[in-house]
Amino acid sequence: MSILKDNINSGPKELRKIIRNGYVVAPGVFSGISALLAQRAGFRALYLSGSGVAGSMGLPDLSLTTLDEVAAETRKITSMSGLPLIVDIDTGFGETLNVVRTIRTMEAAGAAAIHMEDQDLPKKCGHLSGKKIIPADAMAQKVKVAVGSRKDKAFIIIARTDSRAIEGLDGAIERGRLYLKAGADVIFPEALESEDEFKEYAKKVRAPLLANMTEFGKSPLLSSEDLARLGYKIIIFPLTGFRAALSSMDTIYKELRQSGTQRKVLQRLMTRDEFYKVIGYKDYADEDALLSKSKMPGKTAKRR
Repeated sequence: MSILKDNINSGPKELRKIIRNGYVVAPGVFSGISALLAQRAGFRALYLSGSGVAGSMGLPDLSLTTLDEVAAETRKITSMSGLPLIVDIDTGFGETLNVVRTIRTMEAAGAAAIHMEDQDLPKKCGHLSGKKIIPADAMAQKVKVAVGSRKDKAFIIIARTDSRAIEGLDGAIERGRLYLKAGADVIFPEALESEDEFKEYAKKVRAPLLANMTEFGKSPLLSSEDLARLGYKIIIFPLTGFRAALSSMDTIYKELRQSGTQRKVLQRLMTRDEFYKVIGYKDYADEDALLSKSKMPGKTAKRR
């Protein structure tokens, strides 16, 4: 490993190549260290959930986070991992004009792709009831502006529709087709409710598709292989790692508070040596030593 090369983010072109040649599974990450763990596990792309950003701040997913906060989390991840990152930008952080700034900010932060949804404010988690959506033509205009705003033409614009719960599957299909005509590179039908619906959507919307396999939601938990066979090019697991971390921390904190020691749970903790391997501690030290040796010798200036 070289810290000068291995964490250079591969960006949109790499993600496009992966999708063109097959499909990609992108686990949700929520910090630099979680991105490194996902990369070590062998994934080829990463996903940053809006709910994950809000949740890691102790907030609900109700449009409470800002563009700057999401961009900051994006930069933390893309500066540590070389894998392309897909970012959830909710509704684009405003109206059509705001979308221009959002796209350029996310590009500058190192994202490889974004997805933007057609919910009205205040937005909700896509698998909750009571959502509201904006008119289809209004969302199509936002998609068109997003596509026209990107500086890098390889940057991927994903249009998400939350209309399944409101307009039915046929409405979600029509919206997907419309957003595709507006220039979206990928269509994301949120909260489909059966394997047959995933299959039907793939048959009727002829585009690269994204499937969300979030837990405890409206969609069945299909395997990545099954979804790929149906025609889905991107499969995300937005909060699986986050939920696992929360459950583990909750258990450990309760045990620590009750027992006053961590002795009973040591086997559940990552060791110092393993943690150092994840963050590349030795690589940093070796790189520092190598760079120190390569410094050009010079004379020390005399003090006057």
